[in-house]
Amino acid sequence: MSETIIKVKDVVTQFGKKVVHDKISLEVKEGEIYGILGGSGSGKTTILREMIMLQKFKSGSIEILGKKIDKISHSEAVELKKNWSVLFQFGALYSSLNILENVSIPLIEYTDLPKELIEDIALSKLKMSGLKKEATYLFPSELSGGMKKRAALARALAMDPKILFLDEPTSGLDPVGAENFDRLIKELATLLKLTVVIVTHDLHTIEHVLDRFCIIFEKKILFEGTLKEAKEFKHYAIQEFLKLDRE
Repeated sequence: MSETIIKVKDVVTQFGKKVVHDKISLEVKEGEIYGILGGSGSGKTTILREMIMLQKFKSGSIEILGKKIDKISHSEAVELKKNWSVLFQFGALYSSLNILENVSIPLIEYTDLPKELIEDIALSKLKMSGLKKEATYLFPSELSGGMKKRAALARALAMDPKILFLDEPTSGLDPVGAENFDRLIKELATLLKLTVVIVTHDLHTIEHVLDRFCIIFEKKILFEGTLKEAKEFKHYAIQEFLKLDRE
């Protein structure tokens, strides 16, 4: 059995009087591609933001790589964050920097590597992400949606993270582009031995990429397991969400 490297236990999330999560628990195993699913407004992205310490939760605990993130010092948090990277839904590329400069940013900020080596690493990550060489010196505004996603993925891989968090990575892509990106994520996860956490509602991603997933429903975790197990779990929300009636 793979080691559990992310453990969410009885997390409650509340904004004013609005409860988003009511004691939700889930576990992500090392080396798996894990999905966080749920309807609009269910708090999928919220729990991801809590995992990466961009947002605080009211109660419960989140443990990543053996560290409870609500119990650590600022310096420990800084060190822990070096173990993961994030691909945000719209890429979050810096519009004033070209693609090579965008990918180089984490290496400039967090390492003392010489400029030439940083450029070599950035170029290798861009190649790994499937971005054509001619796009290297373009600006984000000059790229298609799919190219922006690949550039953002290259930046996310720059520091060789152990965990990769993806928020709706195929959102806005056409079906072919989405399938290609799914294939890339799966290949890179295997090649780089990554643990991947994906917030998604894309059926192709659910069917062809995820090893396991959870479904957030009515503020709680309705289901956690594999697609095969989900198909055997008789609940109208799962049947509807995964469109299992089409089979």
